[in-house]
Amino acid sequence: MRLYNSLSAAKDEFIIPTNRPVTLYVCGVTPYDTTHIGHAHTFLVFDVLVRYLRWQGAEVAYCQNVTDVDDPLFERAERDGIAWRDLAQREVERFQVDCAALNIVPPTFFPRASEEITTMLPIIEKLIALGHAYVHEGNVYFSVQSDPDFGAMARMGYDDLLSTANQRGNNPDDPHKRDPLDFILWQTGKPGDPTWESPWGMGRPGWHIECSAMATRYLGPQIDIHGGGRDLLFPHHPCEIAQTESVTGLRPFASFWMHAGLIGLDGEKMSKSLGNLVFASDAIRDHGANAVRWYLLSFPYRDDFSYERSDVIRTTATVERLQQALAVGGGRATALDLSRARAAFDAALADDLNTPLALDIIKGMSGDILAAAAEGRDIRAAQTLLQELVDVLGFKR
Repeated sequence: MRLYNSLSAAKDEFIIPTNRPVTLYVCGVTPYDTTHIGHAHTFLVFDVLVRYLRWQGAEVAYCQNVTDVDDPLFERAERDGIAWRDLAQREVERFQVDCAALNIVPPTFFPRASEEITTMLPIIEKLIALGHAYVHEGNVYFSVQSDPDFGAMARMGYDDLLSTANQRGNNPDDPHKRDPLDFILWQTGKPGDPTWESPWGMGRPGWHIECSAMATRYLGPQIDIHGGGRDLLFPHHPCEIAQTESVTGLRPFASFWMHAGLIGLDGEKMSKSLGNLVFASDAIRDHGANAVRWYLLSFPYRDDFSYERSDVIRTTATVERLQQALAVGGGRATALDLSRARAAFDAALADDLNTPLALDIIKGMSGDILAAAAEGRDIRAAQTLLQELVDVLGFKR
């Protein structure tokens, strides 16, 4: 199998291990609002990856976290007058309902940052002891200058790294920092924020350390594949790399970094902050889970694209034709042989999860089965194969 690796900026060969599980970590949701279609796209991509690997006979240990210690959650809870834990619980439950509706396989591990604080503290302490982090008035910062390879995966110069980080939550004017790009590991927090005990006083973890702690706790110090949306290409994932490799002394932290494209609406990125969201539950209600899944998988997973409701509606007819092909009865004439389609389907997904091509193969098989059924041919083996491949792509029966 070949996967595009953001670390090397190339399609690299991924060899499925035979003596242990494939380890996969995917950055999960910050649970302060219901699942939007951008979330659905990212998790569908990795759902297909998990299904394909298991179809190949691999065992997969899949960890997906919940970022329930973060500013957006606390700010929304304060705005709505609800306890942050209650808000997080409500939205996590909604997220799980949406994922189940889309037939997304649950992860093996589903940890919440709020329950992993004691895992984070020793990592931060070790980073300080090793000279990669420093303390100032109860705040702990990672020193990017201590890691000569910091941000390498993003392939930007310092100024662009800083500009991008600033757009995504970095405070370059923090007077406690030695370098404007240094990132927070532990912070005292704003008044009213939840806090936990630490060697540096009451406070809470920074965003990046949460994922490093959960990934290494549940999957080990080095993992096979780390994934998320393309917006995590910097600063989140390079910060994870820097702090994890600095603590473990092992490189690479993740052998493959996979980033799913972002979904826009009316020419803008779809995001909670912009308020231009298409919620997964609404799309499923309006079009059906299989049509939504087909539509989202019809784009190369690394590409950004614009969500078009009219295109989802057109997808409905394709899904109905697939269902007809699986349900139609045949005859006893010459059996339809679609074994070549199986090999082509396998080759498509083995080539960096080429789901658009895999869907085209499924579509062609559906047409062949319907045509053969009309001719009175035996289509039972072809239907069994079609169902097998449809299951790999995760469509609901």
